[in-house]
Amino acid sequence: MTAITQDDLRALAAFQGDGHPVTSCYLDVDGSRLTRRRDVADQLARLLREGRAKADGRGSVIEDLRLIEEYVKGGIDRSRTRGLAFFSSSATQFWQVVELPVPVQNQLVVNQSPAIRQLEAILDEYEPFAVLLADRQYARLVVFDLGEIVEVRELFEQLPRGDDVMRGLDHGRVRDHVDELGHQHLRHAAKVAFDVLRDRSFGRIIIAATDDVASELEPLLHPYLRERLEARCALPVNASLDEIRSAALVVEAAVERRKERELVDRLREAAGSGNRGVAGLVPTLDALAQRRVDTLLISDNFTVAGWRCSSCRMVAAVGRTCVLCEAEMHQVDDVVEEAIEEAQLQSCRVEICAENADLDVLGGIGALLRY
Repeated sequence: MTAITQDDLRALAAFQGDGHPVTSCYLDVDGSRLTRRRDVADQLARLLREGRAKADGRGSVIEDLRLIEEYVKGGIDRSRTRGLAFFSSSATQFWQVVELPVPVQNQLVVNQSPAIRQLEAILDEYEPFAVLLADRQYARLVVFDLGEIVEVRELFEQLPRGDDVMRGLDHGRVRDHVDELGHQHLRHAAKVAFDVLRDRSFGRIIIAATDDVASELEPLLHPYLRERLEARCALPVNASLDEIRSAALVVEAAVERRKERELVDRLREAAGSGNRGVAGLVPTLDALAQRRVDTLLISDNFTVAGWRCSSCRMVAAVGRTCVLCEAEMHQVDDVVEEAIEEAQLQSCRVEICAENADLDVLGGIGALLRY
């Protein structure tokens, strides 16, 4: 399974069907809930019926739906894949499938470009992160991407037993010797973590250790790792991979909610003072049109109809004539989806906030500005 990146999202956002429709389909295939193949088939059938209604006789959309149905009926490895995202424009031979180790919400969209909002939310929620588990003899580094384990490194350096070092040494010197070996092991564990960071970049790291070990280990981390250190958690170094994943995802979700709250707090202050922040649909879309947006913040369930210019691609809350180029605009079912696409094309940061009442009060959407 190939991990999807922000660069992949930007490439999808940049694709245009040259006047031909693009079919986007998200299908939940999570085997932990949809235990029978028939369950998946029933969900797919409902989406296909919805798609045929949206096709409105357009042959390329009907062909898109046929390709999606053929792919699913061909079989899916549901031991690893829990969600599927399809992007198809048969008229231009465009076809892309993204297999995801996390579930998605069933959705089918026919538009002029791929609908990437769900992928953006998944990348935002499941940033690559690592867990470093350690005691004074054993260390493990486990790296996750989209909630899936992608790398495990282990290091074991056994401390000597008392009778191995007692001869000729007093008890104090024995203790000092063992402590130094334990400290050396933690230095080695920190180096392993840095080596993995260079090989496989991750955004955050969590330490799982006792308080005394964690306090000794943290200063040994390379500065690049220390700036990524988010939290500690209580896990034994020999915990199972499933135990590590479950505990780490709880910590990761808490960290993500905290970061969202901090961004929304910044937005509220910036918009309230009129200093590099706007809130609400119209001001945010205007800022996007002016290419002033640094970070776009959106409530996860916020959707509203709007307009997009067929010529310059401006996104707006009202139409029908574009205020930038005076071309005719076309209506879109979800202008928020269009705003996310535009933000990706402008290399803006996009933060989709889960259940944040403060952002809802601000209108469900806002932006921190570059200037």
